Amino acid sequence: MADIRHNVVIKATPEKIYEAVTTQEGLEAWWCKQTTAKPEPGFVNIFIFGQYYNEMKVTDLIPNKRTAWECINSIEEWIGTSISFDLEEKNGKTLLRFTHGNWKAATDTFAACNYDWALFLKSLKSYCETGTGQPA
Repeated sequence: MADIRHNVVIKATPEKIYEAVTTQEGLEAWWCKQTTAKPEPGFVNIFIFGQYYNEMKVTDLIPNKRTAWECINSIEEWIGTSISFDLEEKNGKTLLRFTHGNWKAATDTFAACNYDWALFLKSLKSYCETGTGQPA
């Protein structure tokens, strides 16, 4: 199994970042403009990127600390993977530990997604620090 991991320090509270990664309004602002999402365990969030349709089941929610999803419908390589956002406050900033894990192999798609996640996490950082993200 292979995992994509990124650590990002964000000059914002865990509460602000948690809202950005759990609510429809937040996710639309930095990741995907066509989003249906709720911060409820078991809810299936939907993200539409042009022809790509992604369904992510909310598997874990710890307010202001963690959210996690399981990919139940997407491109073949994503199905069965998990995505998590773990938050830790440090010196007035927040350390975001991001993981897109449980890939079957480190393929070309894995490499491309690693790059894309880096760009989207930069968008999340911008949204949380300035109010403006760059969603797809």
